[in-house]
Amino acid sequence: MQTSLFRHAAFTRFWVGDIASTLANQMLVLAVGWQIYDITNSALSLGLVGLAHFGAQLLFTLPAGHAADRYERRLVMMVCQVVQCTAAVTLAAANLGGWINAEIIYACVALSGIAQTYQNPAMRSLLPSLVGEALLPRCIAFHAAAKKTAVIAGPALGGVVYFWGASAVYVSSAIIYALAGVILVGIRVSYTPRNAEPVNLRYVFGGLHYIFNRPVILGAITLDLFATLLGGAMALMPIYARDILQTGPLGLGLLRSAPALGGVLASIYLVRFPITHSVGKVLFSCVALFGVTTVVFGLSVWLPLSLLALTVMGAADMVSAVIRMSLVQLETPPEMRGRVSAVHSLFTGTSNQLGQFESGVTAAWWGAVPAVVVGGLGTLVVVGLWLRWFPELLRREQLVARRE
Repeated sequence: MQTSLFRHAAFTRFWVGDIASTLANQMLVLAVGWQIYDITNSALSLGLVGLAHFGAQLLFTLPAGHAADRYERRLVMMVCQVVQCTAAVTLAAANLGGWINAEIIYACVALSGIAQTYQNPAMRSLLPSLVGEALLPRCIAFHAAAKKTAVIAGPALGGVVYFWGASAVYVSSAIIYALAGVILVGIRVSYTPRNAEPVNLRYVFGGLHYIFNRPVILGAITLDLFATLLGGAMALMPIYARDILQTGPLGLGLLRSAPALGGVLASIYLVRFPITHSVGKVLFSCVALFGVTTVVFGLSVWLPLSLLALTVMGAADMVSAVIRMSLVQLETPPEMRGRVSAVHSLFTGTSNQLGQFESGVTAAWWGAVPAVVVGGLGTLVVVGLWLRWFPELLRREQLVARRE
């Protein structure tokens, strides 16, 4: 499988460039999280980091989908690397100049969030053009495994580099973003934008209309949205690392890397043994497991158990993500993939970034442990409701492209 994919030079550049971009982003996220908590000593400030990212994503999702369908996607991706590199350079300069504060961090997070909002639909919609639809489900799993490896390495590397200060992490991230841009701009792909359809409200909102008229896609995306919104505990990792598990930046890196490790293991399995039947049942089971492991992590005061819970959580999340992304890409026409992927990115970004804000607020009210445990239980409630509201998704047997 790997050999056949790497015969595609465009996919190879895409694969390496996305890994580099993910590595830089994860290093940046770790440094921002640790530094903002160190500056403010506030759980709410961690939530505001997520809110800054979410606000940027909410405002720019529809224009990002338009850009992915109207302009050359590789150039959109390259520009996004430049913008994220600029945000990292600004943070480094603020640290070295001694004028860093929470407001500057929020602003740079928002700038990076805008770039990622444009980058995600461009990358997701470009992927089927690189390998073809027949290879897409396995390609998604293989690509996700490599990307999750960067998610493991990024926080761990960021935790090590942080010993030399936050500036060292920001400078390293900026360099890697620049390299990612150089790699991605060299992609050669046969896709060309279609400009026949006029740009109007119907066109811009086409992705939303398409998703809301397909119960299987809508159910899969919203299940992930609400489950992760309630069950996400990543924003509170600095609190767990410093105050509950009593470890430092390196321990924080391990905690942030553990879900990615589970994701890599699950992805490797899916490359070799792709899901061929009972797709809906597998999806619901994995989301329920995500909720259970969130509760276990929330109650744990022992680092090895916390890492195990996060690893299983990451594996469950990866399986559900591969199913969801395959359904979205296989059932969307090529000329609409940018707009549909943008809405998909908004939903997943909402769950991740707004979930960080929700976690920060509830932790400020109740404390970190009750916030995480209640969130995990809420995920299980969501699974029960979606089983009732989306029976078509539960009955889905295969990952099949449908043109309705």
